Amino acid sequence: MSRSIQFYNHPFRFLLYLEWVLLALAAFTAALPSHPDRHQTSFPELTICSLVLFGLMGLRLPTRNHISKVIYTALEISLILVTGFWGVKGDRIFAFLDIILVTRSCLIFQLPSRLIITALSFFLFVLTLRRRFAQIRFFPGMQERFWFFTLNFALVFVLALLFVLLLMNTVLSERESREKLAIANDKLRQYALQIENQATLEERNRIAREIHDSLGHSLTALNLQLETALKLWESNPTKAQTFLGRAKELGSKALQDVRQSVSTMRSHPLHEQSLSQAIAGLVENVQRSTGITVICQIHLDHPIPVEVSTAVYRIVQESFTNICKYAQATEVKLEIITTQTSLHLKVEDNGIGFNLTQNTTGFGLQSMRDRTLALNGHFHINSAPGSGCTMTAYIPLSKVTAN
Repeated sequence: MSRSIQFYNHPFRFLLYLEWVLLALAAFTAALPSHPDRHQTSFPELTICSLVLFGLMGLRLPTRNHISKVIYTALEISLILVTGFWGVKGDRIFAFLDIILVTRSCLIFQLPSRLIITALSFFLFVLTLRRRFAQIRFFPGMQERFWFFTLNFALVFVLALLFVLLLMNTVLSERESREKLAIANDKLRQYALQIENQATLEERNRIAREIHDSLGHSLTALNLQLETALKLWESNPTKAQTFLGRAKELGSKALQDVRQSVSTMRSHPLHEQSLSQAIAGLVENVQRSTGITVICQIHLDHPIPVEVSTAVYRIVQESFTNICKYAQATEVKLEIITTQTSLHLKVEDNGIGFNLTQNTTGFGLQSMRDRTLALNGHFHINSAPGSGCTMTAYIPLSKVTAN
């Protein structure tokens, strides 16, 4: 199979078969008996060799550079001239070879070169007609009839060449359209795979954020309750029992979050609560489990899209989680204000702070930043060792609503 592919590169197999049919007709025409012409010197072997070479050349078309294409076409024209002027009945089989020449030129060259070769083919045909007229002039009374049939045949031949040219242009245009469509479909499949991979990656990141925000928050509070219970177990067992009870509640909640993680991630975490009510629950939980004082200023005077409410809830939840885990703060100020066009969120604590140049790539901070940027907002955090931490987020409501 590989050998046939190396030897044969014709783009259209049916056209190659059509060339063979025309060459067979040319050979059959040359083999028909006719009266010898004393004014014409013919070589039957030359006709056969020319037809065979002409047919073999169609198996391998030049495709690399323009020079090879020109040389290939020049060899074809040379074979046609040899057959037309010195072959057996060359003027009769010339039309078949000429049509094949135009067909191959359409497969090799662009439209301007195709037109030139078509015009050259007709010019060669005219030369054969003049040669034929030179033979007929020795027979008185046949010149007028010869010219009548010659003009008709020339007109038919020109129309045939134009038809072949237009037909080949149509076939090549359709082939080019199919190739472009195949390339476009291939690119579309690649883009679909990229989009699918990107969507999968984003879904994984979203799942990680959801688990980190919900389950991570519960486990952090659970750990704090257990640590406090251990410290109070010897000195104040009754109070330690209280913290253990709260730890059990948080453990049950964490287990519930694990069991319902998929359904929780596919629905917004507010669960038919308003944003103010959901954040009030977070504040109460933080104050009860850690003893941190939370000062809230929430003014939601304008409607908020569901996606914004969910993002704000998660950002506040993540902020409280980070404060409880790392800040060692005693007071937190939470401020949420809406206008007609935007929402402003600010969370400030009086904890130990941290160095921004060394600790800005944590998963919690990155999760808050990603949620804000996903809503075309701006996220900023300001902190320094010993100076607490201030997190601000600006989310445009008009763009979110428009989207």
